[in-house]
Amino acid sequence: MVRVSPDLIHREIKKKPWLIAGYRALEKDEGVQAELRMANVMAVHRLRYNDHGVTHSKITAGSALEMLRLLLKNGYEPSVVKDGTGNQEDAFLVVLFGAYLHDVGNAIHRELHHVHGCVISAPILDRILPGLYHGQDPSKVIRMKEEILHTIFSHDEDVPSLTIEAGLVGVADGTDMAEGRARIPYKKGKLDIHSLSALSISSVEIVEGARERPIRILVNMDNPAGVFQIERVLQRKIATSGIQDMVEVVALRDGEEIKIR
Repeated sequence: MVRVSPDLIHREIKKKPWLIAGYRALEKDEGVQAELRMANVMAVHRLRYNDHGVTHSKITAGSALEMLRLLLKNGYEPSVVKDGTGNQEDAFLVVLFGAYLHDVGNAIHRELHHVHGCVISAPILDRILPGLYHGQDPSKVIRMKEEILHTIFSHDEDVPSLTIEAGLVGVADGTDMAEGRARIPYKKGKLDIHSLSALSISSVEIVEGARERPIRILVNMDNPAGVFQIERVLQRKIATSGIQDMVEVVALRDGEEIKIR
């Protein structure tokens, strides 16, 4: 069992040198960090939405990598491997980069941010990926770039994900819904069902489920208002993820299960 949090990413990349290198590249890239800061200017300060910056990126990446680990443990094959575009290490890298960069498009506008995200991320990937794949087939950089851009484009709930990696990023995006994420817009005076619902969720945990549904997401809440967040955010992401048959969501209040649709 792991708790969805900004620190989860460090556990997930531990003892994986290629992921550590990728994560450090993203963290140190001034352009990436500037785009994420600007994403929060647009989302938080101008729209009074919840966090879409670097903290959200880390949470999404950690959650997505943990879910990928559970799928691999239960014998599922990543799309990158199945379709011959890369290997298992590449699948982890696609998930890391897709999750970390998925919301940079908010730096331009919330509307069509999944499209803007691809435009912004393309030169970033052109800048970073060659260094990570130095000495390998140059065409692999292109393949990984397109796999990552697909995850960014299809993390939007209205776009069907065509790979397991993209589906994981979309679902992981929806797991960042605990009270901490709602605190900024709430303090700025945005009081609506979205902020109240998120404030009622104390934590989200990812555990291993049954083999046929190896990803089990536990949503712990203080009152039933959190069910709105599950139904309007997380379940919508799952519905177009392409991995809906691999995921189970359980809502809990004081340890007791709450029925959700």
